[in-house]
Amino acid sequence: MRAMTKALVSVTTAVGIAAGGLATAGTSFAAPTQDTQAVASAEAVAPLAVVNLGLNATQAKGVQRWLRAHWSYTDSIDGELGPNSWKAFQRMLKAHHGYTGAIDGSVGSGTVSALQRFLKNNGWGYTGAIDGIAGSGTQAAFKTFANWCVDTY
Repeated sequence: MRAMTKALVSVTTAVGIAAGGLATAGTSFAAPTQDTQAVASAEAVAPLAVVNLGLNATQAKGVQRWLRAHWSYTDSIDGELGPNSWKAFQRMLKAHHGYTGAIDGSVGSGTVSALQRFLKNNGWGYTGAIDGIAGSGTQAAFKTFANWCVDTY
């Protein structure tokens, strides 16, 4: 503990000296003023909402190619099912599988429920409840569909 404290004091001292002298080390590291404070918006730091539901990049690319061919997906084929991929998927789900939510690219329970209906009604191997939870059964059936997309598109 003593060695750790000594190391911390040494580092603090070195930083203080580098910042303009030991006497000003305390004030030089105070909170920045309003003029110099970096402000980040939530939009700038929010990660891209990628929801692959267990698909690897190759499988997700197959789904994106299918979406491009049939559901007006125009974004890149990058293997990341982001909001634009899901907007295209939601268009399909709204047209054929009872999705009633907004076409917003958000993968909530309504999107998942409609996806489960799609996977169940079209022979992709989903046998579970339509519960809006993307559990292992939903993910396994989605992989089966995605593998077909890889082979076909």
